[in-house]
Amino acid sequence: MFDLITSKDSNVKNDVLSGITVALALVPEAVAFAFVAGVEPMIGLYAAFMMGLITSAIGGRPGMISGATGAMAVVMVALVAQHGVQYLFAAVILAGLLQIMCGIFKLGKFIRLVPYPVMLGFVNGLAIVIFLAQLGQFKVTNAAGELQWMEGTLLYWMLGLVALTMAIIYLLPKLTKAVPASLVAIVTVTALVHGLDLEARTVIDFVRDLLPADQRDAATLAGELPSFAIPMVPFTWETVMIVLPTSVILCLVGLIESLLTLSLIDEMTDTRGRGNKECVGQGVANTVNGFFGGMGGCAMIGQSMININSGGRGRLSGITAALVLLGFILFAAPLIEMIPLAALVGVMFVVVIATFEWASFRIVRGVNKEDAFVLFLVTGVTVIADLAIAVVVGVIVSALVFAWKHARHIEAKSHIDNDGWKVYELDGPLFFGSVSHFKDLFDIANDPNDIVIDFKDSRIWDSSGIDALDTLADKYEEQGKKLHIRHISDECRSLLRKADKFVEINVVEDPRYRVATDKLA
Repeated sequence: MFDLITSKDSNVKNDVLSGITVALALVPEAVAFAFVAGVEPMIGLYAAFMMGLITSAIGGRPGMISGATGAMAVVMVALVAQHGVQYLFAAVILAGLLQIMCGIFKLGKFIRLVPYPVMLGFVNGLAIVIFLAQLGQFKVTNAAGELQWMEGTLLYWMLGLVALTMAIIYLLPKLTKAVPASLVAIVTVTALVHGLDLEARTVIDFVRDLLPADQRDAATLAGELPSFAIPMVPFTWETVMIVLPTSVILCLVGLIESLLTLSLIDEMTDTRGRGNKECVGQGVANTVNGFFGGMGGCAMIGQSMININSGGRGRLSGITAALVLLGFILFAAPLIEMIPLAALVGVMFVVVIATFEWASFRIVRGVNKEDAFVLFLVTGVTVIADLAIAVVVGVIVSALVFAWKHARHIEAKSHIDNDGWKVYELDGPLFFGSVSHFKDLFDIANDPNDIVIDFKDSRIWDSSGIDALDTLADKYEEQGKKLHIRHISDECRSLLRKADKFVEINVVEDPRYRVATDKLA
């Protein structure tokens, strides 16, 4: 695997050069996702600029790059097709407000509950999605106006230039790390293509292929500053109902992808991002997008990997990428239009190799089959459907697997104490999955008149456990016997609703388990 970490210390030079590299890679992605959503290319470029600038300035993860993404573009298609782009802007504003609320109420902390196999599946799935997205660059428009795979000399030059780009990125760091290898590769390949007049498709060729035939000759990436405008939609409850479903999905997809990318960068850089602050940053950026004619977005794992690989660690790297992108739009569109697609594809192929968790193949052989199943499930759903569905499915399946595995992990040892009472010492959690086995642990008919359940090594986790305890007490009461409970924690005691009728409590302090806290969030 290529080394993603070229420097542990953030500095101005690394951040600026890395930001320039990221800006070059942002252009085709933003344009492509704009076409996916059914909007004009400039709307995607505006989104990349505003998302990158705002999240880098106020977000919770320095070094992470945000922009227009495919995961959110897919969600926008139906709304744009049915109601137009103005409704999209309204939906993006509402989605941004929802994301801000998630940050205010500190919901970002719950990303820590995503299991490790789900995280691996997310990373591998996105790597595959990024790879498949690059294959579209190997298609050209034929005489009939249809896209077809490259052939002949054009294909050979494309493959050769991609290989050259990847070779430079891999070999240059062995000689020097003074400049980002990705930036050197892009500049070198661009110079070769235009200096030797090689047959190679450029960024503007890619844009023209996506446009109708009558618009191709006038295609350009030149633009002007985005301007403030309130979306031109009726301010009615009906409008809210139209955009709300799309806004909720955009909110969830954006936060899930952003927070999982944040966690990945945390692990790579041995630092800690702030999830709740990132929620607010994403929300502010999307809200601004809606008022300034952008399609919104979220964190981009591919561009974030380019940034980290190029040495970008601070907020300046993302801010530089956004400002350089704006500079291209305003003043230097011809320069960005002449970049060969092969150079950008080569950079993204390196990102794919670096992003894919190759160790997961070894992990699969070493872990239990349930975790392996979750890993492959999340990877597959990410590729076939989308990220949000994949993560939700993965978390649900992991929870069900956990419940199933622990359903029979409750056991009891019994003995008769000096007072003639029978003591059941429980070991394991009492919850909905273990209730059935819990009931089979007791010999109601043959037990003495006083029975003790010792919870020193057990806990009651939910209402199903409470109901099982109540039912057991009722059965003993029907036999004229009395049930006592000892060594129950304060937390479990607070759950009991009929404790005063059948429980004798002797509380001892139990360890406190922290699932998710707000610290550093």
